[in-house]
Amino acid sequence: MQIKTKTWFFIGLSLISTLFLTGCSIITLENPYQKSEKIIKKSPSKLKVGVSLSTLNNPFFISIKNGVNNAAQKNKTNVQISDAQNDTAKQNNDVEDMIQKKVDVLIINPVDSSAITPEVKAANDTGIPVITIDRSSDGGNVLTLVASDSRKGGKMAAQFMIEQLGKNAQIAELQGIPGASATRERGGGFDDAVKGKLNIVTKQTASFDRAKGMTTTENIVQGHPNIKGIFAQNDEMALGAVQALKGNKNIILVGFDGSEDGLSAVKKGQMTATVAQKPYKMGQLAMQAAYDHFAGKKVSKNIASPLQLVVNKNYK
Repeated sequence: MQIKTKTWFFIGLSLISTLFLTGCSIITLENPYQKSEKIIKKSPSKLKVGVSLSTLNNPFFISIKNGVNNAAQKNKTNVQISDAQNDTAKQNNDVEDMIQKKVDVLIINPVDSSAITPEVKAANDTGIPVITIDRSSDGGNVLTLVASDSRKGGKMAAQFMIEQLGKNAQIAELQGIPGASATRERGGGFDDAVKGKLNIVTKQTASFDRAKGMTTTENIVQGHPNIKGIFAQNDEMALGAVQALKGNKNIILVGFDGSEDGLSAVKKGQMTATVAQKPYKMGQLAMQAAYDHFAGKKVSKNIASPLQLVVNKNYK
């Protein structure tokens, strides 16, 4: 009995030792996917940057792309840019591919702020910093968001329409992609500002798309013949509305973005006004944030890009 007891004692001791050693190896092994707190400094010419834009079928995002490329060329930075084509699944696949290719930093303009969350978290797990541009991510850790104040821009559009139309005028709103932070914030700023002052008779989604902006506006005008104004949450939808309105001067039309086509339409009097951002500058700011991070500099959680209300000079 004593021999058996000693035997079991040594067997138990052996098992405990094995588990302890195994446990120690798990604890002390370096996790290659764990985020490192220490920033490895890199010069711009040594960086590999992955950029995912929601669409390149929109002049606004082409300007962002040009701003990124301009900064990259000046600093000899390796940049890979993908076009998500407004498809959340494609964007997630594109970003996943960039993570697998071990880019140093990701710059993402999300199609959908919620749908991009898993990829932002995946980048976090691998220690790749994420910079979002124009639209935020609802989850995960983002180094910085480079964007204009969309709520402020929505409020600017609202104040202009209130001044021009007076109290209780009927207006309509063309909304962007459901789930995009820009949709929520531009709409939120506008809606809060017009509450009790203008009468929003309808809000309809046109997904930041010119063709959808045209067909949606046609339906709105047919269903609500007394509207006096339309706020489009981006210039592309506003440009679609221009085609639908066919020169109707009784409806003021305000866009948002300050794209090249949008500014041209304002100058020609086809659009009344637009809340103008500076997309080219946003691309440059995003790249500079990446450079600053890898230089060991502190990067602000939010980097603001300026806004300006541009109004047709002949509009009264």
